[in-house]
Amino acid sequence: MPLAGQRQRDELRNMSIFDERKKGRDAQYAHDQEMEFKAQARRNKLLGLWAAKLMGKSEAEAEAYAKEVIVSDFEEAGDHDVFRKIRRDFDAANVEQSDHQIERKMEELLAEARAQVAAS
Repeated sequence: MPLAGQRQRDELRNMSIFDERKKGRDAQYAHDQEMEFKAQARRNKLLGLWAAKLMGKSEAEAEAYAKEVIVSDFEEAGDHDVFRKIRRDFDAANVEQSDHQIERKMEELLAEARAQVAAS
């Protein structure tokens, strides 16, 4: 009988360790997702400011435009909605930037935004 009791205690302890590890992984995942969300939002702001400058907007107009770019990211999953907004606005303002240039800038600014978020 004592062996059965010891085995049950070991199983409970092992389950407790497993539960703690799972909670730790879940917390890390949630943290990583929050950091990525912040980096995406920061990238969109930086992208909006960059695009506004190319379109010749004033500082106040650039800040407002950056907010529009941030909001545009909530239309659908992924970056396509943000890209489409920039592309459409560049076309309307006759700004010469290729799709590749916009996509490359989005990648550059995401890397910069991730670094900024990680440093904060």
